[in-house]
Amino acid sequence: MGDPGRAAAGPPLGVAEVVGPSMVPTLRHGDRLLVRYGVPVRAGDVVVLRHPLQQDLLIVKRAAGRRDGGWWVLGDNPYAEPDSRQFGAVPEELVLGRAVLRWRLLGGPGTGPAGLGPAGRGRPGTGGRGLFAAVLRAVDRAVRALPVRIAVLRPRPAPGTGTGAGAGKSGRAG
Repeated sequence: MGDPGRAAAGPPLGVAEVVGPSMVPTLRHGDRLLVRYGVPVRAGDVVVLRHPLQQDLLIVKRAAGRRDGGWWVLGDNPYAEPDSRQFGAVPEELVLGRAVLRWRLLGGPGTGPAGLGPAGRGRPGTGGRGLFAAVLRAVDRAVRALPVRIAVLRPRPAPGTGTGAGAGKSGRAG
C-alpha cells in the first residue's frame, strides 16, 4: 500500500465488506470496514479474523475478552451464528486486525441514495439510480482509496458480557 521505496507509516490498512446479519445493529450487510491489520486488540473492539474451523473464511466479530487459548469473540446480533459459543476461543494468530472505520456503499443494496436505509427513505423516486447516486458511489470509491486513520468504531462491552449475546458469519475481505 503505497510506494515500495518508502518506509511504512504504520500497520497495513485494508478494506473488508460485511456479509450477513451477525453484527446488527452495529454493522449491516454491505457495510465496508477500514481495517488496521497487525495492531493490538482490546476487549470491545470489532475485529476481522479467520474462522477457526474454515480458515479461508474471514469473519467480523466483537472481541469479548481473552480466554485460555485466545480471544472469545461474539457477534452483536443474538439471533445469528456462529461465534465463540460454537467454536470456542480463537487463537491469537487468527485475529488479523481491528476495524476502525465503517461506511455504507451509498445507493447500494438495502440503502437509499443517501445511504440512510431502505430505498425511498432518501430522495423520493431515485431508488439508488441516476446521476446523484452515481456521484455518491464515486465518492465512496474515492474514500475507499484513501489512507484514512479515523477511528469511529469505538470499543464497547461485547454481547454476552452483561448486555446480551450475539453471533454469526458477517465479513469477508472485500
